Amino acid sequence: MRVFKFGGASINSIERIRNLPNILKAFENEKMLIVISAMGKTTNALEKVAEAFYKNKKEEAVDLLNSVKEYHLEITKEILGKSQPSADFLLSGFFTEVEWLLHGKPQKEFDYYYDQMVCVGELLSSTIVSFLLNKDNCANKWLDVRDVFRTDDNFRDANIDWNFTQGRVDHVLGPIFKIEDIIVTQGFIGSTDENESTTLGREGSDYSAAVFANMLDAESISIWKDVEGVMNADPKEFPDAQLIPKLDYDEVIEMAFYGAQVIHPKTVKPLQNKSIPLFVKCFLDKDLPGTIIHSDKPSDLPPIIVLKQNQTLIHFHSKDFSFVGEKLIAELYHLFASIRVKPNLVQSGAVSLVVCMDDRADKIDKLQLQASNLFDVEVEKGLTLLTVRHYQEEVLEKLTIEKQVVLKQQTSQTIQVLMRPI
Repeated sequence: MRVFKFGGASINSIERIRNLPNILKAFENEKMLIVISAMGKTTNALEKVAEAFYKNKKEEAVDLLNSVKEYHLEITKEILGKSQPSADFLLSGFFTEVEWLLHGKPQKEFDYYYDQMVCVGELLSSTIVSFLLNKDNCANKWLDVRDVFRTDDNFRDANIDWNFTQGRVDHVLGPIFKIEDIIVTQGFIGSTDENESTTLGREGSDYSAAVFANMLDAESISIWKDVEGVMNADPKEFPDAQLIPKLDYDEVIEMAFYGAQVIHPKTVKPLQNKSIPLFVKCFLDKDLPGTIIHSDKPSDLPPIIVLKQNQTLIHFHSKDFSFVGEKLIAELYHLFASIRVKPNLVQSGAVSLVVCMDDRADKIDKLQLQASNLFDVEVEKGLTLLTVRHYQEEVLEKLTIEKQVVLKQQTSQTIQVLMRPI
């Protein structure tokens, strides 16, 4: 049993969609669960539909939805041929789910409507992929993951009910795999016990694939991307970035913690619990070795570089020059949690605390206002946070040329430098 996950970039064009059967045919006669993300920028487009609806801009919402509809129907027409009418019928049902909502007016929180509308992206793409695979002699069964993944009603960041979902996996997928070798389903989405759609938050599609791998006791999971595998730096920022052939689970979690665009920790944990290896593969060339992530700790890792732009440094100074002790820090972290912001770097002194975080203006303004009841607050913007794992001095010097260091922290493994241009 293998689990494959194809992200939006791997199906963002007709040419790339048509490449999927070529990848799967290399694993002929094996049991496979295929997890599909929404195509290209579909999630962003559906987000705009939800935003327009919530602002009572009904005509705009309908127009935006029609653009999404036309895009998917055109792709369906192009790649499915005689299968198109059957696919169109199913796709129209998903659009009706959104259109029905657009006839009303917002009565609930925005996050509820976001999930009901955005979830359609994965349903559309997975349906098209399923039809294409059947057309190209990769027989498969399409499955609505909302019939399997039970979640709570924490919309936009729902939590999976593991016990119930495991029962559904056994009851629903088990019988299908006795008949079919391939099941095609969706990532990122689930459903409450009242059949309301939910989304699973950041990197939800990878997480969906990992949950399935765990519950199916898969031999491996492969996440197909448009890069060779996991690189030691973002190749868009660093053209000489190099492939890392092997990583262990802990290293990947560390990389993600510092902001590397790799595998999210919540994806790693279900795999780590059962020692299921994760392959990061290139869908542009399936024969490239990619990266394997497993429990074995690799040696001689290169410096791993993470660069985060648009950082804000917030200075919290006690109002009466008293020590910034446990009580004040606890209250501040309670504020972080309530506003839903995450510090990227924290440094404390006797009467002050400085915190670096992503510059999200609405969140920063709210934090500054609420924290001013406890501290004198100053905000500095336009900074860059550099993190280097397994750092070497010559690498660090090269990366900080013509930069003024505002803050530095380091351990034996990792160095972080907050800097501004000179």
